[in-house]
Amino acid sequence: MPDAATPVRGKALLAQVWRQLPFFLWLIALWMLLWGQITVVSFTTGLIAALFVTRVFRLPPVELSGRVNIWYGLVFVATFLAAVVRGALSVSWLVIDPRRHPGTAIIAVPMRTDDDLIMTHTGVTASLIPGSLVVEADRDRRILYLHVIGVRTKADVEAQRAGVQRWEERIVRAVGSRAQFEKLRANPTEAKPA
Repeated sequence: MPDAATPVRGKALLAQVWRQLPFFLWLIALWMLLWGQITVVSFTTGLIAALFVTRVFRLPPVELSGRVNIWYGLVFVATFLAAVVRGALSVSWLVIDPRRHPGTAIIAVPMRTDDDLIMTHTGVTASLIPGSLVVEADRDRRILYLHVIGVRTKADVEAQRAGVQRWEERIVRAVGSRAQFEKLRANPTEAKPA
C-alpha cells in the first residue's frame, strides 16, 4: 500500500527543483561560456558539471523573489554596459594622465536591503565596473567595502557610495521583491557607517 505522504514529498521535491532551476541553467550557461562554444557536447558536459556541483556541494536553496521586471532588467543592462565603458575610459585616462596621481580610497557602502542575493549582485556589479573592486563584504552589518580609484575629496567618496547604492536599487527594481522595493522607496538614504 503506497504511503500517503509520498505525493506530498513529490510535490515538495518538484517545488525545490523548480526554485533551483534558474541556478542550474546558469551553471550550464556558465560552463558553455567558459569553453567558448555552444554545442551539444558543451551543453552535455555542462549538465554533468552542474549535477556534480549541485549534488557534491550542497548549499541551502536560495529563495528568489519570484518577481522579474523585464523593463527594469533591460534598463539595468543598458546602464551597466554604459558604466563599464565610462569606467574603462576613466581608468584609461587616469593611467595616461601625467599631471597627477589618481586618488584611491577604501569606502564602506551600507546596503539598504537585507538580502544576501541582492548584496551579492550589487557587489559583483560594482566590481565589474572598472575603477572599483569589492575587498570585503560584512554580511552581518550589511556593508560592502570597496577599493576605488579616482577619488580625491569627500564629495568623490560620497558620489561613489551613492553610485553603489543606486546599483542596489536598480537590482531590486529588476529582480527584488515588492517588499524590498517599498523599503528602498521609504528609506532612500541610510546613515553612513562609522
